[in-house]
Amino acid sequence: MEYRRFGDTVVARIDRGEEILSKLKKIALAENISLAEISALGAVGDFTVGVYHTAQKEYCSNRFTGDWEIVSLTGSITQMKGEYYAHIHMSAGGADGAVVGGHLNAAVVSATCEMFIHVINGRVERLYDEKTGLNLFSFVS
Repeated sequence: MEYRRFGDTVVARIDRGEEILSKLKKIALAENISLAEISALGAVGDFTVGVYHTAQKEYCSNRFTGDWEIVSLTGSITQMKGEYYAHIHMSAGGADGAVVGGHLNAAVVSATCEMFIHVINGRVERLYDEKTGLNLFSFVS
């Protein structure tokens, strides 16, 4: 992985064999990022995405391997109890053109991942919501 910061934007290259979420966290902690918008594209060979079942209040995960192009990777960095918290979704297309996606649990780069982290001057916390079972935005002053 290699990255550079240009004002309020971090541009990163995540390399073959590296796991995307762990590298994102490493950058965020090193750059002291508490609020940001994430976008990326690239290629992955092994990834797990999930779908949240609202009635059961739990995620169901699906793992995919092979040659996949990241069609969209988008999300946010916020804080929960003052600690790093990322919420990322990813869609990827396979050789047959079919696209799968959901809440990103893990993704290993097969070729490259080009990521943009737009840092926002502010802070948003997350609080657990009993009704949904999710960690929702909580706006702090």
